[in-house]
Amino acid sequence: MTTPLPPRFIPGPHGLRLATRFVPGAGPALVFLPGYMSDMAGGKAQAVMDWAVAQGRACLLLDYSGCGLSEGEFAQGTLSRWRDEVVALVAAHDLNEVVLIGSSMGGWLMLLVAQALGTTARALVGLAAAPDFTTWGYDADQQAALAAGETILEDNPYGPEPTPTHAAFWADGQALLQLNDTVPFDGAVRLIHGQADADVPWNIALRLAAALRSADVQVHLIKDGDHRLSRPQDIAVLLATLTQLLSE
Repeated sequence: MTTPLPPRFIPGPHGLRLATRFVPGAGPALVFLPGYMSDMAGGKAQAVMDWAVAQGRACLLLDYSGCGLSEGEFAQGTLSRWRDEVVALVAAHDLNEVVLIGSSMGGWLMLLVAQALGTTARALVGLAAAPDFTTWGYDADQQAALAAGETILEDNPYGPEPTPTHAAFWADGQALLQLNDTVPFDGAVRLIHGQADADVPWNIALRLAAALRSADVQVHLIKDGDHRLSRPQDIAVLLATLTQLLSE
């Protein structure tokens, strides 16, 4: 793995400076969208950047406001806000064609960003994509608390601090559900999901595949893959998927 590029800070649409790392190269540019409470320092994001550099391809990594190195408060974050930030960063880098790579929540966000970008979004790659998790990810009591404006805290298997869900994020997600209707995207879509994923059931990948309007959708299930999909063999699947997708 190479040493990460120093971040560049770009003013976002809501007045906050957003941290990015960008390498120019051949298009379409790869744009990595991290998961909930994650950032561009993660192993999958860096693996995509390293691969892009080796292939001479353009690549954009980014931190949403309130995450990683970007300014802002995480409690203010919503899908709508982060979607608008990603769209603004694509425009700030003059990217005319992109492949959106969305991890977990980033897999939900990539659908929203693709719809906002229109034909600029050429293809999508979902890694344990988690669209609509504001519905299937919370029980009735939790949803009632969120609807009442409360913040809920859950055990975090990936760190010592509990994972918060804020009422504004939940309400925004409920207004942006994707799986109950046709997802209006016609480009190539590749969905990679572990069947040992304890956070996002692998049938979500099948539901998303069915909801997408595109006829060019493939689902790759990794039987022993967990939610992170960050083992060397999982990264190899991701990079092989990108290789195949970009050679078409």
